[in-house]
Amino acid sequence: MTFDLLIQNGTLMLPWGQAAQGDVGIKNGLIADIGDLSGASAATVINAKNLHVLPGVIDSQVHFRDPGFPEKETLESGMRGAVLGGVTAIMEMPNTKPPTTTTAALQSKLHTAAQNPWCHYGFFGGASLDNADALPALEDLPGCVGIKIFMGSSTGSLLVSDDEHLRSVLRQTRRRVAIHAEDEERLIARKPMANTILDHPQWRDEEVCLKATRRIVALARETGKRLHLLHITTAEEMDVLATSRDVATVEILPQHLIFSAPECYEQHGTWVQMNPAIKAPHHRAALIRAMQKGLVDVVASDHAPHTQAEKAMPYPSSPSGMPGVQTLLPLMLDLSNQGLFPLSRVVDVLCAGPARVYDFPRKGRLGIGFDADITLVDLKRRVTIETIASPCGWTPYQGKTVTGWPTHTIVAGHMVMEEGHLTGLHVGKPLVR
Repeated sequence: MTFDLLIQNGTLMLPWGQAAQGDVGIKNGLIADIGDLSGASAATVINAKNLHVLPGVIDSQVHFRDPGFPEKETLESGMRGAVLGGVTAIMEMPNTKPPTTTTAALQSKLHTAAQNPWCHYGFFGGASLDNADALPALEDLPGCVGIKIFMGSSTGSLLVSDDEHLRSVLRQTRRRVAIHAEDEERLIARKPMANTILDHPQWRDEEVCLKATRRIVALARETGKRLHLLHITTAEEMDVLATSRDVATVEILPQHLIFSAPECYEQHGTWVQMNPAIKAPHHRAALIRAMQKGLVDVVASDHAPHTQAEKAMPYPSSPSGMPGVQTLLPLMLDLSNQGLFPLSRVVDVLCAGPARVYDFPRKGRLGIGFDADITLVDLKRRVTIETIASPCGWTPYQGKTVTGWPTHTIVAGHMVMEEGHLTGLHVGKPLVR
């Protein structure tokens, strides 16, 4: 047997959760065989001894700020950071300038991404108060991965907060809709209490999140639509979503598994300011339980960089958001090594989960006929996070030592990152269902 790329002697994370020693043969961008391939040859051979072989990691929530804010991030730099972090596909959000609310805006992003595609890419169309009728055409574009609704304050026109317009948007969609669930009315009413960074989780409190989540779940049942609830932060929301599996899937973020208030704000200040806010320790504990009990479908980074000068502004003038696409996998491997959940669960929420939720039938698992998007990791390697590829130039995890690190990123059967070095190949394609 002859392959284009052969991964030998690795520990394979198979779809049924079992880790097995074996080889992976890749041909024409697909996984052609799995097992004992010791008699095979290939143009390129990777010796994966002492490494775990994972399906390619999909980061299903990133904000690459392109077009509009190149000082924060571009599609090229964002995808470069992704593959350096072991991520083989990204799904980018619509709050750019201009926002991605039209087919022309989405096609422009696709054109820009195609110039230097380090990894696979897809884009969310953004719902607004006046584009509900245009959403079906947006959804139909190759490379559109779905529609995003911001129920709480966001960029420009990307705010749909009242039930009438939410209902209208949901009725026009056919695919699962991604939801930022914070209640705008309560946010406006509580804004005067936001005076210092320690007030952030009190302003954007549990009820802000819970009220919006309950409303959108009820509207989804009314309209017969499916939702994906992004960056859930509270124990109360998890209780609601545990009884809403008929309409809703669930995403959480690593930062909500790692940080809790008020300690994170006392230590890091506005550098950990994000929306929804990082909250009290019992909420962090609830998210860990939700991971352990299978309620969480996806973990994403919510990569949302701002410049250091912006983040250093006094609260509440400081913007919310932090970079994370390059650290998503190392942080999850570290949490697994701490014993919070097994590696098979990491694979489920970073690889299989996004493919299942957003319906990418050939991604998210090691299996014959699946796309050859593969991430290799060294579970025992200890690395101190220092720099990231993003132009923003900072990470809240700078100086943090993690156990578990990506060593190779393979996109469409081509090695694009090896031991922290880029190979120069740009082989990513638009994500299609």
